[in-house]
Amino acid sequence: MEQYSNLSSGSEETEAPDQPEIGQRPALPAMEALQQLGQTSMPGSESNIFCMTIIGQIEGHLILPPQNKTTKYEHIIPQLVAAEQNPRIEGLMILLNTVGGDVEAGLAIAEMIASMSKPTVTIVIGGGHSIGVPIAVSSTYSYIAESATMTIHPIRMNGLVIGVPQTFEYMEKMQERVVRFVVSHSRITEEQFKELMFKTGELNRDIGTAVGGADAVKYGLMDAVGGIGEALKQLNTIIETRRQQNGIAGIQQQAPYAPFSPSATGTSTETLSGELPQ
Repeated sequence: MEQYSNLSSGSEETEAPDQPEIGQRPALPAMEALQQLGQTSMPGSESNIFCMTIIGQIEGHLILPPQNKTTKYEHIIPQLVAAEQNPRIEGLMILLNTVGGDVEAGLAIAEMIASMSKPTVTIVIGGGHSIGVPIAVSSTYSYIAESATMTIHPIRMNGLVIGVPQTFEYMEKMQERVVRFVVSHSRITEEQFKELMFKTGELNRDIGTAVGGADAVKYGLMDAVGGIGEALKQLNTIIETRRQQNGIAGIQQQAPYAPFSPSATGTSTETLSGELPQ
């Protein structure tokens, strides 16, 4: 009986399957793409812009119930680090539709976005409530859809609360962290932001303000009203400006270290060797 399992010799190299390049979406089979994404195919072209979505509730140190739509901050932070290290990624677009969530997790994401060296643009679609406000203002440029809203309210605490003055002082310090971050990364003043935060009579059974798209721009919280098209155009503009600045800086940096050419200055080789010209 003939054996067909070892037709190739040991010296022959087997051809490895094609692997997708870094930053390129791997091709999914039609059935798998239909089950996971609801469509038979996805665009596979490589892009210099990394798109990230923050949706649902931002999950922090506690695991939320399985029926909640959540964004885990331990998933977002490694993606931001990978995008910062990838030389092919020149800009980031962050889509926000969140009801808020863990304060420290949201601030961690916001600080990561704000500390990136690459241009970033955030878009609030639907809503960017509670701790989603610092994330929305942490980018280089921020957009909000005309129909989107942002709810600004004081920090809440659940679980065991000890009724002592230190508890309220701790909550006030945490709240000041959020206020300082938002004020330092947007054009809104601290007095205006606190006025919106402690406003009564607007939210049902709550303290705070629901700010619409145009009002968020008017208060200086967001930069402009717009959607995907405007955000992509703005991000590409910032990327192109960075390219030009880096090109000019590269030329200026290389100029002092240009190799010396005797023919360029008309100096003879005897002068270079230490002999004085006659």
